[in-house]
Amino acid sequence: MSLSPAASPASPWSQGLANRKQRLARAAVISPSRRIPAERITALLEAVIESGDRLCIEGNNQKQADFLARSLAATDPGRLNALHLVQSVLALPEHMDLIERGQVGRIDFSFAGPQAARLARLVESRRIEIGAIHTYLELFARYFVDLTPRVSLIAAQAADAQGNLYTGPNTEDTPAIVEATTFKGGIVIAQVNALLDTLPRVDIPADWVDFFVVAPTPHYIEPLFTRDPAQISEIQVLMAMVAIKGLYADYGIRRLNHGIGFDTAAIELLLPTYAAELGLKGKICTHWALNPHPTLIPAIEAGFVQSVHSFGSEVGMEAYVAARPDVFFIGADGSMRSNRAFCQAAGHYACDLFIGSTLQIDLDGNSSTATKGRIAGFGGAPNMGADARGRRHPSTSWLKAGGQARRGGAMPRGRKLVVQIAETFREHMQPTFVERLDAWALAESAGMALPPVMIYGDDLTHVITEEGIANLLLCDGAAEREQAIRGVAGYTPVGLDRDRRLVENLRDRGVIRRPEDLGIDKRLASRDLLAARSIKDLVRCSDGLYDPPKRFRNW
Repeated sequence: MSLSPAASPASPWSQGLANRKQRLARAAVISPSRRIPAERITALLEAVIESGDRLCIEGNNQKQADFLARSLAATDPGRLNALHLVQSVLALPEHMDLIERGQVGRIDFSFAGPQAARLARLVESRRIEIGAIHTYLELFARYFVDLTPRVSLIAAQAADAQGNLYTGPNTEDTPAIVEATTFKGGIVIAQVNALLDTLPRVDIPADWVDFFVVAPTPHYIEPLFTRDPAQISEIQVLMAMVAIKGLYADYGIRRLNHGIGFDTAAIELLLPTYAAELGLKGKICTHWALNPHPTLIPAIEAGFVQSVHSFGSEVGMEAYVAARPDVFFIGADGSMRSNRAFCQAAGHYACDLFIGSTLQIDLDGNSSTATKGRIAGFGGAPNMGADARGRRHPSTSWLKAGGQARRGGAMPRGRKLVVQIAETFREHMQPTFVERLDAWALAESAGMALPPVMIYGDDLTHVITEEGIANLLLCDGAAEREQAIRGVAGYTPVGLDRDRRLVENLRDRGVIRRPEDLGIDKRLASRDLLAARSIKDLVRCSDGLYDPPKRFRNW
């Protein structure tokens, strides 16, 4: 790297660049080339990472820099310690191993998923300090303010000899991580699946990457958004019918995001059947911010879906997505381009509705997936499930929700629809509705400044259960909101403690609507309504283009 006189390492204004040159000089002893042999990668990490560094080990919802994570976990704790991990997802055992080995002292993250229980134990034993549980956009934003990584370990599909990277469909967080690190004098190290003479396209230019290594095995990708229709229950079919008729049709929802889960998968699979019978094709669910959910295939094939922009890809959906360029964002190479930061922004500002599920909802409508013994984090739900106060462009559904929320205020404005859909009891008969979130106790035990709430009650507009739908926008005050929530909480202790007279009054006013109030016959809530009832049905519907992971095949 050549430096102008104004940016000389001797300048007090370029200490970061001077430190970068020192790290690169140490790396040159390990290897004179930017391409690092796999057997030398641990030595390289010990050369370029310094104790106390802010470090990102690319861990997305799906794509994992797993070889680099394993290599980092093999470094000497005496040489590398007091690291500060700043990454969206803590998904790998190696992420927790680094904490247990005393190499990581602080973490700022968004989602912990499969490591949620292990992380909770480490937090309770004071082995790790949590800076904050962020939403994705919040963490990416802080990369460019006060959490800029000093070293980033990323994953890509392929590199060429110059070090240009091709990330393919699973680009995900890579651009945000690399841009923040590179342009603040940091070090970027990439693991790639293959070395190619010519890349299908260049997603990350070579001069943004310092080193790359061809990993012994392809990086791991989690099929996070695959839901087997065979596991969708008739209760979930009923809730999906309530959502379509009582919410999507009522507001004319065209631009939306679905959270992960069987509840929303049921809605997707009812679009070509139940929604079509209601005459809603072309009127709802046309534009999506969504990963390529396999359960969306029948709705795409039926012509419901006009456009999908994605946070990441989904294992097995590559050929199907590439064959539908009118629907997905496809590059000249024929593969999809995803981008988590852009899609999070689209979900926050360009969508009229977010609908997802949760583990607990309290009487104010606050919800969380952080429960006793589990720190799962939230991912993008707080961005998707929040009213975008900076939005200015109108839509029919946004204006209607805003009118219901305002109800007589002087200055008109719209409102995003934020919905939680969940059965009243979850697994092991744990009630979804509680008087007090576990998040309070978790905050106390972990020394957090705030209880980890996923979606705040003042952003929540609707709750859907098998008991019906509660429109919180129509409530007068906190007492009515509480009774509206109790009114759809079923036979949970929260539901049984409702004020029956007030709940019936809310029903008379249309604040609470039972399935029968919507003209839905519960006896018709059958799995027969699903446009696909198995993974094999989804393959057939895709004309054989969908290639599900082996663990989802039973044929």
